[in-house]
Amino acid sequence: MRKRTFLGASLGLGVAGLAGGFAEAAPKSFAGRGEILWDSYGVPHVYGKDEAAVFYGFGWAQAQNHANIVIHLYGEARGRAAEYWGESFADSDRWLLANDVPARAASWYRAETAQFRANLDAFAEGINAYAKAHPDKIDPTVAVVLPVSGVDVVAHAHRLMNFIYIAPRERTMGGSNPAANAGSNAWAVAPSRSASGNTLLLANPHLPWPTSYFTYFEADLNGPGFQMYGATQVGLPVLRFAFNQRMGFTNTVNTLLGSTNYELKLADGGYLFDGKVLPFKTREARFKIKAADGTLRTETLTIRSSVHGPVFDRPDGKTVALRVAGLDRPGGLSQYWDMGKSRSFAEFEKVLKRLQVAKFNIIYGDKEGHIQFLDNGILPKHDQGDLAFWSGFVPGDTSATLWTDILSYDDLPKVTDPPTGFVQNANDPPWVATYPQTIRYEDYPPYLAPNGPMSLRAQQSVHLLADTPKLSFDDFVAHKLSHHTLMADRVLPDLIAAAQGDPDPEVQAAVALLKAWDRRTVADSRAALLFETWAGKFAPNNFTSLANYKVKWSPTDPVSTPSGIADPAAAVGMLKAAIVDTKAKYGAIDRPFGEVSRFAIDEVNLPGNGGFGNTGIFRTITWGPLKNGQRTPQHGETWVSLVEFSTPIKAVGLMSYGNASQPGSPHRADQLRHLADNTLRTLWTTRAEVEQHLEARTPL
Repeated sequence: MRKRTFLGASLGLGVAGLAGGFAEAAPKSFAGRGEILWDSYGVPHVYGKDEAAVFYGFGWAQAQNHANIVIHLYGEARGRAAEYWGESFADSDRWLLANDVPARAASWYRAETAQFRANLDAFAEGINAYAKAHPDKIDPTVAVVLPVSGVDVVAHAHRLMNFIYIAPRERTMGGSNPAANAGSNAWAVAPSRSASGNTLLLANPHLPWPTSYFTYFEADLNGPGFQMYGATQVGLPVLRFAFNQRMGFTNTVNTLLGSTNYELKLADGGYLFDGKVLPFKTREARFKIKAADGTLRTETLTIRSSVHGPVFDRPDGKTVALRVAGLDRPGGLSQYWDMGKSRSFAEFEKVLKRLQVAKFNIIYGDKEGHIQFLDNGILPKHDQGDLAFWSGFVPGDTSATLWTDILSYDDLPKVTDPPTGFVQNANDPPWVATYPQTIRYEDYPPYLAPNGPMSLRAQQSVHLLADTPKLSFDDFVAHKLSHHTLMADRVLPDLIAAAQGDPDPEVQAAVALLKAWDRRTVADSRAALLFETWAGKFAPNNFTSLANYKVKWSPTDPVSTPSGIADPAAAVGMLKAAIVDTKAKYGAIDRPFGEVSRFAIDEVNLPGNGGFGNTGIFRTITWGPLKNGQRTPQHGETWVSLVEFSTPIKAVGLMSYGNASQPGSPHRADQLRHLADNTLRTLWTTRAEVEQHLEARTPL
């Protein structure tokens, strides 16, 4: 049975006590300024008399449900993780110190308005207050980080956005990028396409399930003149996926490349640049590393910089300099906060134009009927090269490649209130943000995004919207929960036709099974495992290879290609191999999908559903390797909310893995039943609804 663990688990961190306690009294500065109402799913509904009180309550709530991981992440963001937890964190510290993250976080904190600094301080104080009131709930190995500060909050956000999403260490130094599997679905439907005449909005990020900086937390924040319901990643003091009675917005990971790795040519102790040898600038940073016996040693890190940025020696012998866009643009957290407080689309767009959120598509919808897709981010402006060029190691010996400016808001692809009546994104490039298309690859710089191929999940996203003339809210929900496998539509007819004449009785059994399949990946599907195994052979590299399709993907027909099978005989050979592999792995070719694929956390273990997005399944679950005859999600469905901006709004959703990671919390796995049953919860967005489903009350 898989336990919920976080990235400190490899250190053998102990866990102490049960989560769920409540404060007897808050610090005097916040006493009487609000309260947290906890609903029966462990969702905090924070009510404050002012912004700082709401932030304080939000910090307390994150500590109650996720203290160990949040405090751990703040320790990492300080660049002191090796001091706290040992050698395994030394490379992380070196990376953050070389990129000046802790020092820059302090300057970014100072650059905020007095009001927002007070909000950040209040959020940190909420975490500290919870930890002080409930020391037995805090893992003693992370308690060393306490107390945390507003600067720590900024440092964590800075690390997450700029040096995990934008410039992960692995992209520069080599290795597996932790953000490589980041994914999301998002829809906004205008009144013209809605059966009720109301705008519809879907937020549906997909990130890894093991607890880490990618873990989501659901909350409801209420203060003077604002309400924000939604989710964010643990440790962040603002909601990244938010809605209220008037509007909402969501994010998907996009292709914008906000950093550049420059390969340097070394010479005479320096590096070549425009025909001259330039010396490196150097500085030193010291940090401590904790040994197994608890003693500390100090390491001195000599940090070199070129005109491009900090310099690193890779294991393969390359010397590279890293340049990251947006390091002069603090305020990403306050931009998210102001987006949630905006009172009109015009005001929302004014906030977007600040370009302080470093990455992510932003999809918006509101009660007035406005919808928008924005390919948002802080993107360097180049005079040459396409995305492939700038994604690799760029020559660093010439000023011709040294960028100094970024694209403006007006330069970025966007679709606003299109005549098609919808916008969508499933991590595909922006060109099919609506369909028929209104923006084109040819009209933008080639380094902005690739011209396809469009993934099958993204194509399925378009079809689920475009193929229904008018979407009711029930349609909207049903489409979101679709398990249909688009890849099967494209290739299964050809495969069945090619295999029908094969004399092998096992092939005929497989043909009969695939013929009868409804092409969904639900728990009782008996052909889904066989098809998945065959599809992995037909389209290797995580179901992305187009080599075996008869018709390759085409930008002139982006939502109907690829299709067909180029070599039917070879495909039948793959089917025979898939039969062997399916029987070996699962015991039979017709094993029910949910017997093998399980939603399992702690003591909860339920039949699973959903599948790999690259096979064209919108309800995305990336299944991990088989262990003891079962597999569990590595990545996929996490937070989901669907909203209709009626009066009052309709809102349903789910936090797949529960809204808490603290040991002993009843909310670690209490939403898995909904996931297994393919149902969603009603999201309680008014105080009256919350009072009807009240689990506990925490006074501030």
